Amino acid sequence: MVKLSVLEHGYMKEGFETRDILKEATELAQYTESLGYYRFWVSELHGVPVFSFSSPEVMVAHLASHTSRIRVGSGGIMIPHYSAYKVAENFRLLEGLYPGRIDLGIGRSTGGMHLANIALNEQRRMPEYSKQIDDLIGYLYDKIDKKHRFVGLKAIPQIDTVPELWLLGSSSASGKIAAKHGVPYSFAQFFGTHGEEAMYQYVSRFEPSVVTKTPKGMIALNVICADTEGEARELAASYELFTTAGDQIGALPSRKTALNYPYTVAQKAYMKSQAHLNIVGNPEQVKEKIIENIETYKVDEVMIVSPIHDFEARKRSFQLVAEMMKEEKFQNNE
Repeated sequence: MVKLSVLEHGYMKEGFETRDILKEATELAQYTESLGYYRFWVSELHGVPVFSFSSPEVMVAHLASHTSRIRVGSGGIMIPHYSAYKVAENFRLLEGLYPGRIDLGIGRSTGGMHLANIALNEQRRMPEYSKQIDDLIGYLYDKIDKKHRFVGLKAIPQIDTVPELWLLGSSSASGKIAAKHGVPYSFAQFFGTHGEEAMYQYVSRFEPSVVTKTPKGMIALNVICADTEGEARELAASYELFTTAGDQIGALPSRKTALNYPYTVAQKAYMKSQAHLNIVGNPEQVKEKIIENIETYKVDEVMIVSPIHDFEARKRSFQLVAEMMKEEKFQNNE
């Protein structure tokens, strides 16, 4: 049975202020919860004005306090910037406040502008990613062994549940890392890299751990759905312009701006080359593509990214996806 989940980037939008975007993110979490979506994750990027937030742990706390059932988490914490111990403390506290509802997705991307990355790591050497994962598991599960450099150290608060740990990636290398450490693996298909090999490496090399005894995979897809294909194509024009000329636009543009933008020949060619990264269409067309990805990746969960400027149209997209997958007898909650 396949679960449906949500990934929120918090894109700034033409004509809107930051507070508007944060308010919409909160309303979207509540709305998708009512539709039966299983998780709601928020991403982390630094020093990029087009993103409305850069502290996923703060957003997780806020969103969890404004919902009641949906799991809320990071998609993800860019852990090379931080102490694994501090990340464990943050997410143990969140789990203590909202038991059974917190996810900790981690990644090794720098997640932002070069200058921001320098500022985040001023006078600090980037730690080894694999060691950080080991440390994080040790702190979360109280498995710091006697040979550890911080033997006896506990992550506070001491609680009887654990946030669900996921490793995020977009390459076969990340699949191998997730397998080695025995953690669930989420593949960012919307980045455009080929994930079949990554998921194969993850499943075939998986080593059971205290986190999970069997492989647990998820894919994240860009999905824009509307009642008609024509409407969906128009809605998708905003994101197509954003990814093609984002430096000039500075925010996710409106449908009107996107449809009237004077593309160069080179921009049109680039946009055409990237079209395959997005699932765009009416409910039947979108359903076909989602199921195709489920079967290709052999996963039991799909995380939906829906970069639509108009908020009501965005909510409608999530509604249509939930309804059509339910009709196909897929389960999107527990």
